[in-house]
Amino acid sequence: MVKRKSASNSDSMEGWNYEAKVVEIEEIIARIEAGELELEEVFERFAKAVEYLRQCESFLQQRQQQVDLLIETLSDE
Repeated sequence: MVKRKSASNSDSMEGWNYEAKVVEIEEIIARIEAGELELEEVFERFAKAVEYLRQCESFLQQRQQQVDLLIETLSDE
């Protein structure tokens, strides 16, 4: 029996690391800029980098909401 991961955002972010994704994005950009990839691979890597950027943006938005909530909680006290 094969376990499948849920498609929910919280499950897909489990074990996810912002800093590691930023490093991966930087590595992808460096390889594209170096011109060492075939054209098809450039498009594949670019698509992956865009996906990682979206994940990072979502992560930062979630953290900003948490910070805003904490600030609001402090202001109410």
